[in-house]
Amino acid sequence: MRLSTVILPIHRWNEGQKIWRRAEDLGFHAAYTYDHLSWRSFRDEPWFGAVPTLTAAACATERLRLGTLVTSPNFRHPVTLAKELVTVDDISGGRLTVGIGAGGVGFDATAMGQEAWSPKERADRFGEFVPLLDKLLTRDATTEQGRYYSAVEARNIPGCVQRPRLPLYVAATGPRGLRLAAEYGQGWVTYGDPKGPADVPAEQAPAVIAGQLAKLRAACEAQGRDVAELAKVLLQGSTAERPLASLDAFVDWAGRYRELGMTELVIHWPVPGSVFDNDLAVFERIATEGLAQLG
Repeated sequence: MRLSTVILPIHRWNEGQKIWRRAEDLGFHAAYTYDHLSWRSFRDEPWFGAVPTLTAAACATERLRLGTLVTSPNFRHPVTLAKELVTVDDISGGRLTVGIGAGGVGFDATAMGQEAWSPKERADRFGEFVPLLDKLLTRDATTEQGRYYSAVEARNIPGCVQRPRLPLYVAATGPRGLRLAAEYGQGWVTYGDPKGPADVPAEQAPAVIAGQLAKLRAACEAQGRDVAELAKVLLQGSTAERPLASLDAFVDWAGRYRELGMTELVIHWPVPGSVFDNDLAVFERIATEGLAQLG
């Protein structure tokens, strides 16, 4: 099992770079950031772009894997996104992982003047977005005509440092998204119960993940793929569980999900005065000692 973190893109870089370097020093497998235009309670607070942040983080670190958790079609197009990803993969020396999801109904959904898409339209768009992004990241030139997304002689030379392309971690809980994860993903991402933390008691949260894993396994079998090939990533922070309250709480939480088959846990870097307001000293102890205590 691996342990990673999410660093929100809320810091001016003279302070932000210190956090990304600290994440590397603490031994995290990866540091991700959210790819939003703004997000929930941070809407009227500082919030920077994900791709420039990851570019700067690539220059500030040497070993740490970097990534989005997650990018969505809400304000992205596969052609421009692929160009940016190839660039960051090159700058980082092949350390980029891209989490990708279908998007939602938050601020990103209407910031460009469009009406929020229905769940069906989000699924339809995602079903075009992922295959086209896969092609763009693996070919020198791509031409594809879709209902929502097209490419005409779109060039991506020299391509990704990682071959055949950088990893895609697909966030999905529904059948169509899980099929995309099984066909195109090198990883699968869940944040637990998609309905929200108030809907499932903490003690029932692992059963939700177990059900999702069973559906992922079935989707992989339908694609003729071994589910063990996929990283299985749990993003902490969207359930009633409180694994960052103490080292012991983290060890209990991590142990439960390791037994279920999750292979990477992602915890939020503490942000004072927010929903991610956790003790930094406890967080750093979890980073350095947590997984070792699982045995």
